[in-house]
Formats: sequence, C-alpha cells, structure tokens
Amino acid sequence: MPTAMRSKGFIAIALLPALLLFLIFVIIPVFWSAYYGFFSWKGFGDATFIGLDNYIEMFKDPIFWRALRNNLILVVSSIIGQVPIALILAIVLFKNSFFSRFIRSAVFMPMVLSTVVVGLIWGYIYHPQFGIANYVLEMLGLESWTRAWLSDPKVNMLAISLPINWANIGPYLVIFIAALQNISPEIHDAAKIDGSTGWNKLMQITLPMIWSTVVVTIVLCISGSLKAFDHVIVMTGGGPAQSTELLATYMYNSTFSVYRYGYGSAVSTMIMIVSAILIALNYFATRRKPS
Repeated sequence: MPTAMRSKGFIAIALLPALLLFLIFVIIPVFWSAYYGFFSWKGFGDATFIGLDNYIEMFKDPIFWRALRNNLILVVSSIIGQVPIALILAIVLFKNSFFSRFIRSAVFMPMVLSTVVVGLIWGYIYHPQFGIANYVLEMLGLESWTRAWLSDPKVNMLAISLPINWANIGPYLVIFIAALQNISPEIHDAAKIDGSTGWNKLMQITLPMIWSTVVVTIVLCISGSLKAFDHVIVMTGGGPAQSTELLATYMYNSTFSVYRYGYGSAVSTMIMIVSAILIALNYFATRRKPS
C-alpha cells in the first residue's frame, strides 16, 4: 500500500472519534432542534405538531425584531472593533521581544477570565452612582456625558458591546500573529528592497497574504456575536424593557422561563439561519483580496 494512502487512512482513523462526538453532540442536536421548532412542546410529555405557528408568532413578536436589531448592532461593532484592533496589535507586537510578549499576555488575559466575571466587572464600571466610567467623566469636567449606561436605551447596546469586544480581541491577536509568522522573511526583504514600507506594505503585501485569515476572523466574529449571552445576562438580563435583548437571551427567556421548548427551538433555528445569511454575505463581500 502506498505511503500516502496509509497516511490518509491513519488520519481518518485518528479523526473518527472527534467526528463521532461532533456528530452526536452538535450536528444531530441541530437537526433535532429544527425538528421540534414545528411542535408545541413543554420539554416533557407529548409534542403537538403545529407547523409554522412558532415561526409566525416569532415574526409577529416585536421583541424578536428588537433582539435581532441588537444582535446586528453587536455584529457590526464586533467586526469593526475586534478585527482591526487585533490586526494592528499583531503587526505592532509581531517581534518576539519581552515587551511584545507581555502586551500579548495582557491583551489575551480577558479571554482567560470567566464571562460572568467580565460582566460583573463592567457592570460595576458602568454603575451610575459609583462606577468608574462616570467618575472619570466627572474628573475630566464632562458631567453632561455621565449617564446610566446600562439603563439608557440610546447607549446601552454600545456600552455592552465594549466589554464583549475587549474580552474577545485576544484570540484574534493570536490568530493574526500566527498568520504573520507564516509570511516568508524573503518577502519582507524583497519589499524593503523595492521601497515598500508602512501603509503600502500593509495594503499591497501583508493584507493580501493573510486575507484568508481575516475572512475567517470575521466569520468567527459573526458567529460569536450571534450566540452572545453571558455578558448580557449578567449585566442587564436583557432589560430594561428588553432594550438589550439578544437572540440568545430571547431564546432563553422564551424557552426555560415559560417551558416553551418548541418555540425556543424555532428561535434557535432562526439564529442559525441569520448566521448562515450573514456568513454568506461576508463571503461575497470578501472573496476578492485587496490589491
């Protein structure tokens, strides 16, 4: 048997346990959830087939559309806030010095913390009476800017976006540094000889060579933003008056609080559909490399 075939056989056998686990705990539950979206089910007992009634009710619910809008705000803020900052930091911290390693660890540290801890910390930062955000604004003479950050519908989604972005820059920084390390030093030397430096080098050489990585990070941003849950539950619980409701919190409140597992399954299926649509739009928008 040729060596290549033996290697492929070994790889297939080695991947089989992970693939089976992924099939059992991810793929099958996805289809199972989509199936129960057509039923009225309390999580126990018999399920009654009701067709598209759950989806019709969902589309008529203004809270669902508010949650979808908030999620789209979070997706845009995550793409704008996480990807560019992580890329810039990766370029600046690319050299393997002690200072670079220290900053990398500091940027990655929020990812190590529990999301509940991050939510609690930022909840205290935003506190209207003794939070550090309003305190700093008062110190700078900007009293008119102080507000109840998590209670004001005009700014609370942006306030929630900030800690989510802060907590998720670290992984993208590591991904971008790994991508930059895969660029041959000879390419950098050739660019230097040709006089390509700074912005020109970034746009004409670096960015096109790591463009596939940029696209992957945007996809991860989209999927991560659509399943955001912990930070919002800890900081606001989706309130006040559902002004910070996200699709994931809407699904949770519509499922476990009132035991409507069929309706919650329909909402979770819609989250997957929205995610697929946004990822497809991202594919068409980013399939051409910058030049």
